[in-house]
Amino acid sequence: MTVEPGVTQAQLYRFLQDRGSNLWMDATGASPHSSLVGNAVERGFGHTPYGDHFAHTCGLEIVLPSGEVVETGFSRFPGSKAAPVYRWGVGPALDGLFSQSGFGVVTRMTIWLMPAPEYFQAYYFRCSDAAALGPLIDALRPLRLNGTIRSASHIANDYKVISALEQYPWRETEGETPLRGGLLEAKRRQLKIGAWNGSGALYGTKAQVKEARRLLRRALAGKAARLQFLDDRMLRLASRFAKPYQMISGWNLERTLAVLKPVYGLMKGIPTDHPLASTYWRKRTPPPSRMDPDRDGCGLFWCSPVVPSDGRDAMLVTRLATDLTLDHGFEPAISLTMITDRALACIISLAFDRDVPGEDERAAACYHDLLDKLAQNGYHSYRLSVDAMRAMNGSSAYTSLLERLKASVDPRNILAPGRYSAPVGEPRSEPEQARALTRGVGL
Repeated sequence: MTVEPGVTQAQLYRFLQDRGSNLWMDATGASPHSSLVGNAVERGFGHTPYGDHFAHTCGLEIVLPSGEVVETGFSRFPGSKAAPVYRWGVGPALDGLFSQSGFGVVTRMTIWLMPAPEYFQAYYFRCSDAAALGPLIDALRPLRLNGTIRSASHIANDYKVISALEQYPWRETEGETPLRGGLLEAKRRQLKIGAWNGSGALYGTKAQVKEARRLLRRALAGKAARLQFLDDRMLRLASRFAKPYQMISGWNLERTLAVLKPVYGLMKGIPTDHPLASTYWRKRTPPPSRMDPDRDGCGLFWCSPVVPSDGRDAMLVTRLATDLTLDHGFEPAISLTMITDRALACIISLAFDRDVPGEDERAAACYHDLLDKLAQNGYHSYRLSVDAMRAMNGSSAYTSLLERLKASVDPRNILAPGRYSAPVGEPRSEPEQARALTRGVGL
């Protein structure tokens, strides 16, 4: 599917539905009205086997700051039949230069769609012990490596799930923050959630899914307290009998289904705005029917370190993030996503109320402290705020190369100055441009 920057998740989903397509898109938890191209070039991810968005694109059209138009891969050859199906083309591959960069504006992109499987089944599990995360990751990694698990499976902590179900319990805490201790444990019991809560999906023929289900059960035996599977038929039955079940068990299954259904849909490529409700976590008024976090003063920072898919690393990162975030007075809403066979994307969400004086500054201090402490331990974020981009460091040779590339394609530094590259500044003088172009190339 070839799209331009204005195309949203909702538009692509409707396009496929209107045509009765047998293809699925991959959706993020962002707004249905978010840009497909924008998310891909920022290297966002979703939930299906096509969850790594930029990895499932090719044939970019880019407008350079000079006004020149560049096409990547085989798209640079008129009439190429392989342009939308083979991203590398011939010669140096340039696609990555225009991901998280200020080198050009992507004006067209081919996004690969997933053939709908014969059978789909979601799975959910939880565990009550926070220390169980490491063994869980180590148990799931072999299944991701051998293809049993193909989806971008998620594991979320209790804060993440609670903030998806309701807002901060101001009354129970008598206005004190952050939420922790006995009240947090009481919330877990009330909502029937664990310290860690996992979700993912199995795709394939019924026989393939049956075997994957067996392997998943065996891998999580003794590690997850509860492992459940859900398909379309079971979801309909659960919705139908939610009220009688609540009367018998006392569990508000309807509230759980209200969160479960959007997540279930995301694993089938159905966009939803439900995750936006968590940005209202610290607000004292409920989310409106038409959510607009910016308009309503919702604050959100995302710290997103990438971690090897190893239990020890997962434990270290989440413990560090939990302690530091609580010390700053915020709740560490954390999720880990098996974004590739070998790596986890750890998302630490800091939700706050921008209408509270000083909260912007306190949240920003927490965010930057997280970046610094995680980097000191070898964990760096795959995505940064605009402010954090200015403080980027690392290999001087790498930084120097970025500067030379930027000076080459954008000598006046007019396009997104400082975006994941050179510091924000005034347009370079002619001597500065020349020095940047020749530095380190032996001239």
